[in-house]
Amino acid sequence: MKRWIHFVGIAVLLLMCAGVAAAQGNNRIDGQVLDAQGNPLPDATVTLKNEDSGQVVTAKTDKSGKFVQLGLRAGIYDVSVTSPNAQIPPFSEKFQVKEGESGTLIINYKEIMAKYAESPEAKKRAEEENAFKNMKTHFDAGRQAMTEADALGQQIRTASADQKSGLQEKRTTDCQNAADEFAAAAKGVQPKDVKNTAVVLQNLGAAYECAGKYDDAVTAFQKSVDAQPNAGTYTRLSTNLADAAVMQNDPNVLEQKVNEAKADCDKAAALEPASAAVCWKNLGIVLYNKQHQKEAVAAFQKATEIDAKDAQTWFLLGSSLTALIDTKMEGNKMVAVIPPGTKEAYQKCIDAAPSGPYAPQAKAGLDELAQLSGGEATTVTKGKTKPH
Repeated sequence: MKRWIHFVGIAVLLLMCAGVAAAQGNNRIDGQVLDAQGNPLPDATVTLKNEDSGQVVTAKTDKSGKFVQLGLRAGIYDVSVTSPNAQIPPFSEKFQVKEGESGTLIINYKEIMAKYAESPEAKKRAEEENAFKNMKTHFDAGRQAMTEADALGQQIRTASADQKSGLQEKRTTDCQNAADEFAAAAKGVQPKDVKNTAVVLQNLGAAYECAGKYDDAVTAFQKSVDAQPNAGTYTRLSTNLADAAVMQNDPNVLEQKVNEAKADCDKAAALEPASAAVCWKNLGIVLYNKQHQKEAVAAFQKATEIDAKDAQTWFLLGSSLTALIDTKMEGNKMVAVIPPGTKEAYQKCIDAAPSGPYAPQAKAGLDELAQLSGGEATTVTKGKTKPH
C-alpha cells in the first residue's frame, strides 16, 4: 500500500494503521523513490528514525530507485530522503511498521510536487512570495530615488543662488518618486511581517518629509511606530508634527500639534532616554526657525536637561531667549528685560565646546547682553569666558 509524502508544513500522514510497537527487529520495508519527472531515483539515501527508541537506519536506492530495509522494530519512523544527484525538496513523513507485516513505501516526487502546487497552502505561500518580491522591487526603487535626492541635497548646499531652485525642484521630484515607490512597497508587506512593515513605513515617512508633505509623513511615521515602537521613529514623528504645526494659521491647531510632538519625544525617552535629547532639539529647531521662540525655549531646555554637553543646543537656547528680550521704562530710561537663563545658556555653550563653531557666536551673544544690561563685555580665553 502506498501513500504520498508531503513537504514540511503539511500535515503528516500515517501509512498504516497504528499499533503497539514490539521489541523484535524482524520487520521490513520495501520501497521506491521516484524523481520530479516520475523516473526512478538511484543512489538516494533513505533515512528512517524510530520515534520511540531513537534507532536510525539508512538504505540506498538501486538503479530502479528501489530499496529494502530489514531488521526493523515495529513502531513509527520519521522518513527522509537525500540525493547527491538530484534536486529534491525537503519533506517530512511518518511511516508505521506493524509487527509481522511488510510495509510498502513509494516516494514519488512528481505526484508530491503536483499535489503540493495545487494545495491552498502552496498557493498562499506562492502569493506571499510574489508579494514579497514586488515589495522588495518597489522598496529598492524607493531607496535609489532617496539616494539621488540626498545627492542633490549635497549639491544644493554648495550651489550658487541661481542653481538652487532647479536643483531643489529635481530633489522634490526624487523625493515624491521615492514616496510613490515606498507606498507601493507598503501594500506588499504581509500584516504579520511587523519588522518589514515598520521599516517600509519609516522610509515612506522620510520620503514624504523630503518632499515637504509633513502631514503625510506624520501618518507614515505613526503607522511605523504602531507596528514596532522605535525611539528614532518617534523623533521623526515629532519633528514632522512640529513642521506641520508651524504651517497652521489657527493657534489652537498649532498648540495641539506641538503638544502631540512633545508627547512623542516623551515616548522616545521611554524607549531610549538619551536619544530623546535629539527629539527635543529638533522640535526646538523647527519652532525656532518659524519664530515660535517661547515654545522653542521650552523644547531646548528639555534637550539640555538630557544632554548638557551639546554646545549647539545651548547656543540655540540662548538665541531663543535673546529673541524674547523685552523692554520697559524705568523712570525716563528704556531698559532691557532679559529672560532668566539667557547669559547662562551662552556661557554653557562656550564651556561645552570652547573651540567649537558656536563659541564665537555665544561670545558675541554675551557681549550683546553685557551692552544691553550696561555690564562688562566678555572674551573667550583658553576655553573660559572672562571679563575685560
